This record gives sequence, structure tokens and C-alpha cells, in this order.
Amino acid sequence: MPDLLLEIRSEEIPARMQRKAAGDLKKAVMDGLVEAGLTYEAASEYWTPRRLTLDIRGLTARSKDVRDEIKGPSTSAPEQAVQGFLRKAGIASIADAHVHTDPKKGDFYVAHIVKTGRAAEEIIAELIPTVIRNFPWPKSMRWGAASAKPGSMRWVRPLQSIVCMFGPESSEPVVVDFEVDGIRSGNVTYGHRFHAPDSIEVRRFDDYVTKLEAAKVVLDAERRKRIILDDAKNLAFAAGLELVEDEGLLEEVSGLVEWPVVLMGEFEEAFLEIPAEVIRLTIRANQKCFVTRPQGATDTLSNHFLLTSNIEAKDGGKEIAYGNGKVVRARLSDAVHFWKTDQADLPDLDLLADSAEKFGLDLKKPLDQRMARLDRLGVTFHAKLGTQGQRVARIAKLAEELAEVVGADQALARRAAVLAKADLQTEVVGEFPELQGAMGRKYALLQGEDASVAAALEEHYRPQGPSDVVPTDPVSVAVALADKLDTLTGFWAIDEKPTGSKDPYALRRAALGVIRIIVENGVRVGLAQVVESHFQLVDADILDATVREMRREGGASMSAHATVGDYDRTVDLLSFLHDRLKVYLRDKGARHDLIDAVISPEADDLLLVVSRVAALGIFLDSDDGKNLLAGTKRAANILAAEEKKGTVVASEANPELFREDAERELFTAINSAESEAAKAVALQDFAGAMQALSVLRAPVDAFFEAVLVNDEDAAVRANRLALLSRIRSATGQVADFSKIAG
Repeated sequence: MPDLLLEIRSEEIPARMQRKAAGDLKKAVMDGLVEAGLTYEAASEYWTPRRLTLDIRGLTARSKDVRDEIKGPSTSAPEQAVQGFLRKAGIASIADAHVHTDPKKGDFYVAHIVKTGRAAEEIIAELIPTVIRNFPWPKSMRWGAASAKPGSMRWVRPLQSIVCMFGPESSEPVVVDFEVDGIRSGNVTYGHRFHAPDSIEVRRFDDYVTKLEAAKVVLDAERRKRIILDDAKNLAFAAGLELVEDEGLLEEVSGLVEWPVVLMGEFEEAFLEIPAEVIRLTIRANQKCFVTRPQGATDTLSNHFLLTSNIEAKDGGKEIAYGNGKVVRARLSDAVHFWKTDQADLPDLDLLADSAEKFGLDLKKPLDQRMARLDRLGVTFHAKLGTQGQRVARIAKLAEELAEVVGADQALARRAAVLAKADLQTEVVGEFPELQGAMGRKYALLQGEDASVAAALEEHYRPQGPSDVVPTDPVSVAVALADKLDTLTGFWAIDEKPTGSKDPYALRRAALGVIRIIVENGVRVGLAQVVESHFQLVDADILDATVREMRREGGASMSAHATVGDYDRTVDLLSFLHDRLKVYLRDKGARHDLIDAVISPEADDLLLVVSRVAALGIFLDSDDGKNLLAGTKRAANILAAEEKKGTVVASEANPELFREDAERELFTAINSAESEAAKAVALQDFAGAMQALSVLRAPVDAFFEAVLVNDEDAAVRANRLALLSRIRSATGQVADFSKIAG
């Protein structure tokens, strides 16, 4: 079967767009071919900075003929209906139609339509220009004289050539001929811009790859990554160093070169006085280079870096490495300046006294000065939620309250919360926002803060995703919980909640963070009271922010009630946390029905919910659990059906109305199990509660075997239904068994 080779070559495609663009090209082409009636065996996409390539194997040479029948009106239908049928079927005369007979409907017209298959070359020649013209680049451009005309061709960078070859391995492939904006498809491509600028004729994918390799182009991006990584490791090892690996940078660098050549550069050791993170980010962001460290080291770097060139220089790359070193030294000089400036007094120190007093700051300390400035400048957190200073005040108060719950020192928790956002005013974080928190920790240690306080400045942002580590130090836990709960209550208070796939303030991530911190640290906290109390602080700041905005616009003040919704925000926020908890537990392997059976709208102790789900899962895996579930569900179903019919159910079971021993035994068992289960639940011993309920298994089974619930005597029937109600009530102490599958 024939194969298809497609290459679209242009000027340099931004590295961040290449992988997705190759995937988009593959999807668009394959969808178009399949829709046109072609099939294929395999398809692979490739990319370099200057080309997107598809290798499609086993493509059918022709689409199949399609036979279809279009049913028309009755042979006795009026002329207008017949003409409508002819237009729909695309036939010229009713004589070209067939007459079919139905025993019930009589004779009617049917058009037999045969759509003749098309050659694959024809389909490809029609499809590819459409794909190119409608390609979903995030950003694109027009170029040349044609760019002045409306509707002119757009591509991420100017197109230069198109290769499109089609044919089986057993014969000579042919060029699929088409034209896109003056560029005609052919069998000619070009290799490396500098090493091999001459044209290359290609036939099919295998010789295409071979000839490109000879022309200093490595087509496979994953292979380019392996070359860069292996050469970088080997070069570092030869110098007695080891590479600091960076998958994101490796992906980017592999998209900047077609012929990777790894070189080593260096800078003065004096620059190593600044933090390793700053050095790494400076070199990464400005020069796309990897850093190295002494072998076996973890926190220190060496003064050598590794760069990836796109050419094999005649001098072995010495001049390239030297040039990159000059730029790196200049950038590191800036970083040194930022580092030293952040440890010096601020020029507006005399204006910070009021803010320092408000937060209990020591203006002799650099980080305290930055926090005071953050407050004095009134830096906005959100237009409706006030300033960063107001937010820090809220977080500090909440962290102090939570410290007692998580076993942290309250004074340290408050101190950490007050300094948590101070590094936003540092020069280093201004240059590298991704170092927020990490720099706060370093500056805190430099000014002699407690180690737990310093750690909390970095760790309170965690976890930032499902795979990120969770803080465990009690001070960090208190501040991290306070930070995330303030975010959630704040945006709930102004009704800026996630909708569908949109979550601009990362509130789902904040909710998952709250859940992971609580569950993985074993924190027992009633969130309803915490959230309700914090809403009051948020409301006050919402009013302040609104008043300031209205005064700027020349308006009057307003009532705080105007900013508060007419629904129970606490319940709504708890419901959101419950939804995220369900996702978290499902990812951990918990059954969704068990989660639904345990969670109730008022459940605000998330650790207890998790414990209940775990205990319930273990119990239901046992024979006692499975049988009790079956009996309980049977009781609940009977009871629900009778309640729906309006059947009288006694308020409580009366032993004097029992007629069978099975009734008496079940009544006695329920009294005992209900009492024991209640005691275990009060102690949060859910495994014990399940064990207490397990004694109901045999009496429930015996009851349903020996007793007819719907007795003819109304009083007996009502009494027996009351027994079923007691079963539902007893098991309901630990879970709603009606929601459990099985």
C-alpha cells in the first residue's frame, strides 16, 4: 500500500509551538483523509525549528465507491413533491429513479446513488492546502507583497517549501501536485541553513531522513533531546561535574536547533555567592543554558554552564562559548545587584512606620521593610478584595487561629504569615517571579528568623498540584491552610467561582491543597466555623475596597450588605470542597458510591470523611458487610415503597406487637448494635462502628426469611415497618447504605 510523505518548511517556528503544531497537523490531515474515505496503517509526526513533517504508512490508493438509497415520495405524489425529491437526490429525471413497493404504503420512488471513489492523490491535493490555510496557530503572520491583500495566506512564519510524495515502496513515488499561496508542492527540501544550504531531492520518508541527516538535520525531536542530554552529561562528567537536569529547558532547546552541538562555558566563581536558584534562572531565562554542580553536591553549583549550539564551529565552539559567557556574566552581574539591593535598607524607610506598627514589623530587618512597603503602597490583590496588606492581615489572623489546631506556635505562625508575601517587593522576585517563596525563605534565614518561619515563607504556596509535596511543619501547615482558605472565601464572597473549564484564580487547585494538607497531615478541623468566621473579615475588606472605588468615581459609600450574596456561602463552599475531595479520593482508589454514602452537606471535618470511607470500604469487602448491605438495602427499599404509598409506619417498634421470634431477636440486636455503634462514632472509631453493626447481619437475614412485613393487620404491619426504619437509622450513623452499589 502507498505511503505519504508531507513536509511543510518555513522560517523558524517558536520552540514552544512546535510539538503541538505537529500534533495538530497530524490530526487535521488524518481526519481529512478518513472523512474522504481513505484508511491508513500508521502515522507519525516530526518537527524541527524549520519544518513540520508527517510520515503516513499504508494509505489506501483510492477511496471506495459508496452506494446509497434515497427514499422518495409515493408514485401518486404531486409534482411539487417529486421535483423536491429530484433536487435532493441530484438526479435529472424521475425516469432515473426506481419504483419500490411496500405492502402497507404502496409504490414509492427510490434513487440509487453511486458515488464513485476518488484517487488518493486527488484527495490529498485538495486536503493539504485547506489544512495549511486553516491551521490553528496561536499566533500567525502575513508576509510579502500578497500580505497587503485581504484574506492573504497566514502561517506562523513565512512558508518556504512543501514536499508531498505519494506511492508504494515497490514503485517510484509521485509528487502530489498542488499550490498554496504561490508555493507549489514538490520533492525538494533543504538541509541545515549554514552547513548544507543546497537543495535535496527526496523520494520517500526513509531516504528523506537519511538525506536530512547527511545535511546536518536531526528530524526526530526526541532524538535531538537524547543527543543534547547525553552530550551534556558526558561533557560535565569529563570536567568532574554533573548536569543539573531540566526537562522543560531540554524540550525548549531541542526546538531551537536542527543539529545540536553541546559546548561548555564558564563564569567567575565570585558569582556563586548568590543563591543557586537565582544563578540557574538567570542562565536559563536569558541564555537557555544548563547549569552544572560538583559531583555529589545538591545545593551548590559550579561556575560552568552548558549551551547547545546549532552549528559545528571550526574552532570547536570556543568563540561561541566565550560569547555566551560574556552575556551570562552580564546577566549575573544584574542578579548580584538585585541580591545585594534586597539586603539593603529601602530608600523610603522613613515612610514605613505606620505599616510597621500595624503588623509588628522590625524596620531594622530587610524583609520586614519589604512587607511594610507592600502595605504602604496599597498594592492591589484584587479590585473587589482590597490590597495585599489587607489580605496579609486576614491570613495572619487565620493562621494564628489554625496554629492551635495543627499544633504550631501561634506567635511563629503569625510571624510567618506576616512575612509570607514580603518577597513580592524584592528585586530578585521582581525579575524572576517563579522564585516567590524561595527567596522569602532565604532572606528570612539571612535576617535570623526561626527556621520554621523561614520554611513557611516558601512552603505556604504548596501543594501547587496533585504531585507537589505537602508542607508538614506545623507552622507551614497553619500558614498554607490560612492562605488557601482566604483565597477560597475571598472569591466566594465576590461570587467569582470556577465555571466549567474556566478557573482563572486556580480555586480548584487551592481547594485540593486544603484537602491534601488536612488529610495527609491528619488535621482535625471543623471548616464550617472557620470559613464562616473568615467570611466576616473578607466582607469588611470588600466594603473598604468598594468604598475606595466609589470615592474615586465620585460616589457615596454603601452598605456592606450589598456585597453579600443571598445564599449560604459557607454551605456552597463546603460543597465545592466536597466535590474536590471526591476527585481526590477517587484518584486514591476509593469507590465513588462509598464517598457519596459518607459525605453529607454539613460534613466539614474532611479527615473524618476520609476515615469513614476507608472503614466502610474495608467492612463491605467482608462477608458480614456484603450481607448486611443487602439486608439494609432491602429494608430501605421496602420502607421507601411503603412510605411513597402513604402506608402508616409506627413512630417506634412496640415489642408487645411482635408475633415471631425473628422480630424479637432483630429488635434486641438493633438496640445493642445502635448503642455500640453510636459510642464508636462518638470516638471516631469507624472500624469499631462497622464491627458493632455487623452483628445485625444474621438477625436481618432471619427476619426477612421468617417474617412477612406487609401483614394484613395494620398495626403489625406498621410495627414491622418501624423495625425496618430502625435498621436504616442504625446503619445511617456511619453511611447512607441506599447510595452504595450492590
